[in-house]
Amino acid sequence: MQLLDLIVFLLYMAGVTVFGSSFYFKNKSSSAFTLGNSNFPGWVVTMSIFATFVSSISFLALPGNAYLSNWNAFVFSLSIPVASVMAVKFFVPIYRKINSPSAYTYLDQRFGTWARIYVSACYLLTQIMRIGTILYLLALPVNAMFGWNIITIIIITGLAVMVYSVLGGIQAVMWTDAIQGIIMISGAFACMLVVWFLMPEGPSQVFTVALEHNKFSLGSLGFSLSESTIWVVFIYGIFINLQNYGIDQNYVQRYMASRSESDAKRSAFLGGMLYIPVSMLFFMIGTSLFAYYQVMPNELPAELQDSSMSDRVFPFFIVNVLPTGMTGLLIASIFAAGMSTVSTSINSSATVILTDYYKRFKGEGISDRESMSVLYITSFVISLVGIVIAVAMMNVESALDAWWKLASIFSGGMLGLFLLGAFVEKINIKGAIAGVIIGLGIIIWMSLSPFLIEGSTWASPFHSYLTIVFGTMAVLITGFLTSYLIKNRK
Repeated sequence: MQLLDLIVFLLYMAGVTVFGSSFYFKNKSSSAFTLGNSNFPGWVVTMSIFATFVSSISFLALPGNAYLSNWNAFVFSLSIPVASVMAVKFFVPIYRKINSPSAYTYLDQRFGTWARIYVSACYLLTQIMRIGTILYLLALPVNAMFGWNIITIIIITGLAVMVYSVLGGIQAVMWTDAIQGIIMISGAFACMLVVWFLMPEGPSQVFTVALEHNKFSLGSLGFSLSESTIWVVFIYGIFINLQNYGIDQNYVQRYMASRSESDAKRSAFLGGMLYIPVSMLFFMIGTSLFAYYQVMPNELPAELQDSSMSDRVFPFFIVNVLPTGMTGLLIASIFAAGMSTVSTSINSSATVILTDYYKRFKGEGISDRESMSVLYITSFVISLVGIVIAVAMMNVESALDAWWKLASIFSGGMLGLFLLGAFVEKINIKGAIAGVIIGLGIIIWMSLSPFLIEGSTWASPFHSYLTIVFGTMAVLITGFLTSYLIKNRK
């Protein structure tokens, strides 16, 4: 590690923390903290939505996944246009009409308080796991760079993000998102070019080696529901991205922070579509690294040649192969991706706790000063819990697979309930409750049975990616049919 790299990295960390914290003086109210008084330029909202998609999960886990296997996970990105169109046509108008900082006020109006609490609780669990996964992945390149203890890195990084998230609110989050998104794309593109031109026979050798090992494959076209086929990943992607756009507080908060509905629609569409070529860039980096170490296998330490270490190959390359100065830039890029997503999760989770719990149950008469105190305290607590989860993530084999499985489990059928309210005009509350119960039962069975009763005929034979798919469909179908039967009986 050269002095120049260290200077670049430390200047970046200090600059982002100070810049984000400077918005503390603009947070005069809870509305400013949660929505920035709905006065963000369209390009900032677009880049912030894009940065919410991207994180160190993308920057490290996608190259690690491509290095280990192929481009099967890229099919997830190809599902984004479906959800983007749905957001523009249906989701943005719904939330702009309700005009609440919380995504879950809509469910309260549609089904009652129980729906709001159930879905917001699922959301909070998802965000805490997301914070933990990202903080863990951020620690990997710094561990390779300095040799510091991973737990120490997680704690320092988590506290740094917490400082500007707590002080700067949504304005710090979204403006740093926009800046960090640009840094992240530049750093990733530069890294790919370096790998290509380090190949003994030039960039074309990357494609030659990759094609020989079938690394560009998108997966099987078979119809098995127990394997990660193209269809399974594509359907999973549609449901997860519908959930992101439709009921994820991170996205809904950005719809509400836009200056107008047309700005919100444009940002929702462009922010998602920008992720497709950028995710392709990440997969190309992983494939290029595979080709590089196939040609020069002695350059990779023996301990990193194990499949369980695929997430650590890219950090190793950054620290040991990249030219001086670029190493610092790439580490800064990784932190740009991760810190923007962590700060988003912290701010949105605090907003949910204030709006959906504190204000909902305490009632009228809450002063703005009291609201700000709640936002500060909850942001601090959520950050600490995320740090604990990050430490617990240290023993997973693939951070990407672990995150996708956890996201599917904690989704808990929340998308199904939202779609039920949005697209079924006359729905009975008892029908909605029945749908959630059946959906939760399916999710619990698919999530836990492969571990608790492995090998039994009662264990789920389906791939874990389908958990959110079956859970959502169960809520929709059960809710609709139950409401129909209750209506006919009356």
